[in-house]
Amino acid sequence: MATHSDTHADVHGHAHGGADHVPHVLPLKIYISTWIALMVFTVITVAVSYVDFGDFNLWIAMLIATCKASLVALLFMHLRWDERFNSIILVSSLIFLGIFIGFTMSDTDNRGRAEPIEHDRPLDIKDPFGLQSPQQ
Repeated sequence: MATHSDTHADVHGHAHGGADHVPHVLPLKIYISTWIALMVFTVITVAVSYVDFGDFNLWIAMLIATCKASLVALLFMHLRWDERFNSIILVSSLIFLGIFIGFTMSDTDNRGRAEPIEHDRPLDIKDPFGLQSPQQ
């Protein structure tokens, strides 16, 4: 026999309690543990910011931030208990974001390297490709 929530939709037309919808409720202990872990990672982030690791400062900060974001995605977004397809979509979007940021950083790191070379060879407006032989 169908219940009231199975047969009727709410005011906005959304049906609740269907066969494919399974709510996932976590115990309060897990939320508190996650909050404590995020606070510990925040303290570690602040402590590491006072130490000079040279070129590794960015990598260490990104590693800590990735751990914090993974905790939030797995527990608060419930990806740990969701379908694997949603996790694959999230991870692939992060990979593509990393690729795009990598291309951008590669471009900004190499700007200005050709300027000293081009300064030695000024452009001839009448022959920009150097196709005509030099005049003697």
